[in-house]
Amino acid sequence: MITSRQLILISVALLTLSAIFAVLNLQKTRGLRTEVVQSETARQSADQQRISREKQLKDREAAVAAANAKFGDTQNKVASAEAELVKVQAEKNDLQAKLHANETEIAELRKRIDTAVTKPATGASPSASTTDLQAQLEDAKKQLDAAEREKILLSDKMKGTQEKTTQLETEKKHRPAAGGNNPGIRGTVLAVNPAYNFVVLSLGARHGVESNSEMLVLRGGSFIGKIRISSVEPATAIGDIITSTLARGVQVQPGDTVVYAGNNS
Repeated sequence: MITSRQLILISVALLTLSAIFAVLNLQKTRGLRTEVVQSETARQSADQQRISREKQLKDREAAVAAANAKFGDTQNKVASAEAELVKVQAEKNDLQAKLHANETEIAELRKRIDTAVTKPATGASPSASTTDLQAQLEDAKKQLDAAEREKILLSDKMKGTQEKTTQLETEKKHRPAAGGNNPGIRGTVLAVNPAYNFVVLSLGARHGVESNSEMLVLRGGSFIGKIRISSVEPATAIGDIITSTLARGVQVQPGDTVVYAGNNS
């Protein structure tokens, strides 16, 4: 038979085992709670990263759409400027022809006046000859005066047309030109997103720009920094600013010039 002492020992042993299991369960529960908290934290962090990436993607898409719209507007302005240049050049040529004809007319009128003064009409009475000569001189002088005024008017128009032609040709010369896939082609920074550190450029696939290529950023002819192309559209591209290449306090701005430096892949 089991004695009272043995029952007590068995009870103590069972209580001890129960205490041990309770401690182990408590530790396991705490571990599970820690894992749940860590998992929840990781999930929240992943959600925040996903939301941030989605927002960045939307911002990029919006920036590209705005840049494409701006590029289309620029292309329309370029076409309009080209048409205007052709029109102005045609007007200039027309004015040059008219001015030349006017100068020829003035020379002929002066010659007529000189001839009328030095060679009076013959075979007529002196009074009739003088009257005719005077009438011819007056008529020639009126025509000469009108021709001189027309010459001044044509010269003024010619000057204005020449200035406009020079202005349009200068704008055309400084306009970024499309080129093939070769280093050195130039473009412009259309937009900057400082929150996500990227820019939208006026160069794209049709200019030969490729993903992972680098662009030099210039302002006033001076080097500012570099950007690396992350995505390319037909007429525009998005580039990430390489912050390590920027001087302290310097930021890339819309209107800065970019020069294609080639593909580094």
